Amino acid sequence: MRVLVTGHRGYIGTRLTPMLLSAGHDVAGLDSDLFRFSTFGQQPPDIPDLQKDIRDVQTGDLKGFDAVIHLAALSNDPLGDLNPELTYEINHRSSVRLARLAKSAGVPRFIFSSSCSVYGAGGQDLVDENAVFNPVTPYGHSKELAEYDIARLADNDFSPTFLRNATAYGVSPRLRFDLVLNNMVAWAVTTGRVLLKSDGTPWRPIIHIEDISRAFLAVLAAPREKVHNLALNTGATSENYRIRELAEIVVETVPGTEIEVAPGAGPDRRTYRVNCEKILEILPDFKVEWNARKGAAELYQAYLQVGLRADEFEGTRYRRIDQLKSLMSRGIVDANLRWRKAA
Repeated sequence: MRVLVTGHRGYIGTRLTPMLLSAGHDVAGLDSDLFRFSTFGQQPPDIPDLQKDIRDVQTGDLKGFDAVIHLAALSNDPLGDLNPELTYEINHRSSVRLARLAKSAGVPRFIFSSSCSVYGAGGQDLVDENAVFNPVTPYGHSKELAEYDIARLADNDFSPTFLRNATAYGVSPRLRFDLVLNNMVAWAVTTGRVLLKSDGTPWRPIIHIEDISRAFLAVLAAPREKVHNLALNTGATSENYRIRELAEIVVETVPGTEIEVAPGAGPDRRTYRVNCEKILEILPDFKVEWNARKGAAELYQAYLQVGLRADEFEGTRYRRIDQLKSLMSRGIVDANLRWRKAA
């Protein structure tokens, strides 16, 4: 297929793109490249692309593609809290606009990168795709709204699929340190402590970004009728952990480390356990190949290899929100997260 990946220079996109190429797809990218100064290790893969804000896409940009994989978003809760209205503009309204433009351009398949954060305060029981949404952040709510409105565009000529990804982890050229396992291993390697920022009791489903990429590949390969207008929890049911359990895995992985609870840490409203059996039923060729222990080991070795320091992963280079605040304070990016012409 000829596939357009939005956000191809982001955390997931830089791992997904090479896998799409290896599978024989003709791949192009679209990304404003906000985090061009935050590369970890090797540079992202070089493919034909448009450096363009998702809000500025036009129908002509989408003509000739067989599928759009839509990753581009403001992709965590602190960014969502920085400017909730901007989060809704980009994650919800611009995603729906993109889907509408793709439909008018004759793109038959549209795969939306959603999130299990739509379940938010999901409680202790396993939730499946029919569970009531209960997001507790602008990020989670924006994904809920986008799913609802894009689903309404589905018809005989336009087929969306929604992958509700568990919390991601894993090494990437655009590594994120605000994700729970990535963050814990970074603290352990650089300080000898695994810092718990909550009381450790909340549940999280987690998934390696390589396995997320496999899910996108599986949807592309699936017959249209099997995935038409369908939402799938993306992960493995066995990969639901309490935050404290993840911390214990990290301590076992990184020698000489111990768990420390941050001052004022308390309960977190975001707690959910996710049932991921449906994706295995619908996409029998999809397999989750990573688990938390294997992922912690990968992160540990990557951090050692680059000599990661605490001031880097907690500083402006790798923390998404701090990087954007730095770009805005220096006049490189404006308050709406657009590059200034002079920059």
